[in-house]
Amino acid sequence: MEKLLEYEKVNYIYQTKTDEIEALRDVNFTIEEEEFATLVGPSGCGKTTILSLTAGLLKPTSGKIKFKGNEKIDTRQIGYMFQKDYLFEWRSVWKNITLGLEIQKPEDKEQKMKIAEELIKKYDLYNFINQRPRSLSGGMRQRVALIRTLALNPSLLLLDEPFSALDYQTRLSVCDDVYSIIKNEKKTALLVTHDISEAICMSDKIIVLSKRPATVKEEMKLELKGKTPLEKRKMKDESFSKLFDKIWSELTDETE
Repeated sequence: MEKLLEYEKVNYIYQTKTDEIEALRDVNFTIEEEEFATLVGPSGCGKTTILSLTAGLLKPTSGKIKFKGNEKIDTRQIGYMFQKDYLFEWRSVWKNITLGLEIQKPEDKEQKMKIAEELIKKYDLYNFINQRPRSLSGGMRQRVALIRTLALNPSLLLLDEPFSALDYQTRLSVCDDVYSIIKNEKKTALLVTHDISEAICMSDKIIVLSKRPATVKEEMKLELKGKTPLEKRKMKDESFSKLFDKIWSELTDETE
C-alpha cells in the first residue's frame, strides 16, 4: 500500500497569554492507504492537536506533514467526525447529509449527490431521509454523520472520539457499523480514543503517544482474528489481552 499520511519530526508549540507550551516534539509516524490507525496516549498529550494539524486547522511549528507525498494538504480530501454528531434538528436527514455539498459546491456535485443517495440506501437509512434527526437512535445519528462526511468522498477520515457520547451497548454496535462502512468504502481512518479495547479491536495500527510534549513511543501493527470489532472482542484471542496489557503499561508509565 502507498503512504497516505506522513509525519516527519513534527513539533508544535502553542501560545497562551503568559507562556509557550510545547504540545508535540519530533512526532514521526506513517499511515498507509486503506489503513485504520488509532492514536492512544495520556489525557491532554496532544492527540486532538495531531488531528487538527492533519486537517490543516493548525500549522506545525516545525517538521513536515505529507499527504499523498505532498507537503501542501488538500483539506477537501480530509473528512472530520467529532465527538458529537452536530446534526441540525431543523433539517431532514437528507438535508443534513448533503450539507457539505451545499457549502462546498464541488464541480461534480450531482455525482456526489448520487453517491450520497447510494450510501443512504446501502446502510439502511433511505426510509428515514425525510425525518428529523431527533427521531433517530444514537447509533443511526452517527451513521448519518459518517455518511455526511463520506458524501464528500474524502481520502482520509479523522475520528475524534466519535463514540464517547453513546451508552456502552450502543457504542459496541456503532463501532461495528462505522468500522464496516469505512472498510467497505476502502477509506483510510485515523481515530482518537481513550478506550484501549476499542483501539485494539478497530485498528490495523496503534500509535502510542507519550505524555506532553507528545512523542511517538511505539507503532503497533495488529492482526487479530475476527472480521468486525465485536467479533474480535468475542474471539478471546490471547494476543488481545497481551496487547491490552502492553498498551496499559505504556500509558501507566506515563502517568506515574
